[in-house]
Amino acid sequence: MPLVSMKEMLIKAKEGKYAVGQFNINNLEFTQAILQAAEEEKSPVILGVSEGAGKYMGGFIAVVHMVKGLMESYNITVPVAIHLDHGSSFEKCKEAVDAGFTSVMIDASHKPFEENVEITKKVVEYAHAKGVSVEAELGTVGGQEDDVVGSGIIYADPQECKQLTELTGIDCLAPALGSVHGPYKGEPKLGFKEMEEISNLTNLPLVLHGGTGIPTKDIQRAISLGTAKINVNTENQIAATKVVREILEKDPKLYDPRKYLGPAREAIKETVIGKIREFGSSNKAFE
Repeated sequence: MPLVSMKEMLIKAKEGKYAVGQFNINNLEFTQAILQAAEEEKSPVILGVSEGAGKYMGGFIAVVHMVKGLMESYNITVPVAIHLDHGSSFEKCKEAVDAGFTSVMIDASHKPFEENVEITKKVVEYAHAKGVSVEAELGTVGGQEDDVVGSGIIYADPQECKQLTELTGIDCLAPALGSVHGPYKGEPKLGFKEMEEISNLTNLPLVLHGGTGIPTKDIQRAISLGTAKINVNTENQIAATKVVREILEKDPKLYDPRKYLGPAREAIKETVIGKIREFGSSNKAFE
């Protein structure tokens, strides 16, 4: 199956009251694990690629070829999107689109509102001409992911969300409503009232960043209020690292990377399967 944009899968998810997981890829094993998990669960899936991870894996072109190669080798039949996570500029989004990404996020949330609109609109025009979906962000998600640092949580303004949607033509919106990148310190406090208001005002699939560590009841509530995409990275990284650490502590003489990266891949796969089931996207690939 060829790569697809996120647009259709998120519209279906919003209507069907489930969410599609964006699972970030960091290397070959992450990509293998996520694709296999999605295929086994018959779930659509979004492969998130941060700028830093893209660079680490050899650049956007290398990432696209790796994903396409694995999809062919594994005979992947479910819808798969490759999505630039937190694109920092129009230039980076253009680079990802030109490399074959099927979706991009332009994150100009740290800029003044007018500038955010201007940059986002430019990205939408370029991406949509090539059938690529676009995600934008308003407010500030806390914590740190890759080189993206949220100095403190700033809630998205519902009226600004409505304006941004109308002025740019984006396909989905990530309003910052209390989630953080990385592990939570204490209980997450999500702004469900604002989430519902933004969902009603924009009529767009909403995106929840920092999906690691959010209790299932909160995930389910967010989905019921229009959240159709949930991003997960830290949880997979923690699961993989835990297994690698255990194996190398048990056998300090071990040096074959396949002996510890193989089990790490299985840990990621199990984590992703759990998330897919929690988000309700199992068996939704062909509906």
